[in-house]
Amino acid sequence: MATELNGVDNNDLKLIATLQARVKELEAENAKLLSLLADCHSHEMEKKSHSPGEKGMKSKKANKKSEKKIEKMPGYCTKFMSHHSKRYVALKVMYFGKRFYGFASEAQMEPTIESEIFKALEKTRLLVGDRKQSQYSRCGRTDKGVSSVGQVIALFLRSNLKISGANSGSSGQIILDEQHEGEIDYVRVLNQVLPNDIRILGWCPVPVDFHARFSCLSREYKYFFWKENLNILAMESAGKKLLGEHDFRNLCKMDAANVHNYRRRITSFEISPTDVRYDGNQLCVIKIRGSAFLWHQVRCMVAVLFMVGKDLESPSVIDMLLDTEKIPRKPQFIMASEVPLVLQSCEFEDIKFMCSSDAGQALRLHLANECQAYQLQAAIFDEALLNCVPLSDDQSSLPIRETKKKASHVPLMSRSTEPSYEERRAKFNSNT
Repeated sequence: MATELNGVDNNDLKLIATLQARVKELEAENAKLLSLLADCHSHEMEKKSHSPGEKGMKSKKANKKSEKKIEKMPGYCTKFMSHHSKRYVALKVMYFGKRFYGFASEAQMEPTIESEIFKALEKTRLLVGDRKQSQYSRCGRTDKGVSSVGQVIALFLRSNLKISGANSGSSGQIILDEQHEGEIDYVRVLNQVLPNDIRILGWCPVPVDFHARFSCLSREYKYFFWKENLNILAMESAGKKLLGEHDFRNLCKMDAANVHNYRRRITSFEISPTDVRYDGNQLCVIKIRGSAFLWHQVRCMVAVLFMVGKDLESPSVIDMLLDTEKIPRKPQFIMASEVPLVLQSCEFEDIKFMCSSDAGQALRLHLANECQAYQLQAAIFDEALLNCVPLSDDQSSLPIRETKKKASHVPLMSRSTEPSYEERRAKFNSNT
């Protein structure tokens, strides 16, 4: 009898062990599928936005290189880190772009803002797995020299939170709720290791199907400039013509290999003075908001607005450039400088960035110190200006800003043109 009972007990124990093992397998599979679901969403959206051209192939190669760098980093074991709890997080980023070769690391030039951020993520051990596994996305891909106070990125980061509201599995626990008590202070930790010209302004937990680019509702850019003798009223009149949905192929740098739809919507345009003045000159700012922007679109629009402000072009030139049936080829002109351009903000639904009191105080102190440092540099240049060798009597009678030699202006509609979209596509197809 005792032998039979022992046999029954052993069978029960085996059954329990089998069921427990199966439960763990299902939990692991569930976590894996959850991550894949968000991955698929991102890939589907990217396929709809553009087809993979030559630039896309280069981007993939660059991503693989960056992943290898992370894996080879001494003392950084991505397999070990992948078993930590993780949560999908959006980060709000500011950077002073002057010394960087753009935001994206695919630029093949160093340094980039993105590469510096990933170095900080590696150094602080916040990155879970490699870049691909982190489900990384960015809102804007600003160019060389462009700054931002509102860039947004999203990715999986290591979390201090456990089990509650999480799916556990072989790839670690995925925190799904919005709890932040006891969480890693992402802003403080990252800002301690980032270079002085990059800072995290805030963080927010986001759903796993969130995408920093495709979930964005609108973006706002600011472009700073000195008023000098510009006709602001004419610039405002021309700028208002940009409002609404238009085909902006004549006001951007065309990427015919990857972009096939050049219609974008501008929702607001404004020119206003700032509180900054120097030597009797007023610093002004152009604010432009839209759902999305094309490559170099803002700098091209501003370049034409400056021509209007100098009374070299009529505000009606905007109407002509937006009429792509009459003007299918973009007139050649130089874009406005990248240095005064700032990505001001990226708007999302139900995203509220947070920053701890300690991190916020440290951030404000750092930014105030940076402002003072740049003001000291300005003071030195101002002192040098005062100590220049005196000008001759003829030269001293001319205002400093009017001593530049004026180049003869060729009207935009009389200039040589770039190839049309159709011509670019035909050339691209013949080479593939």
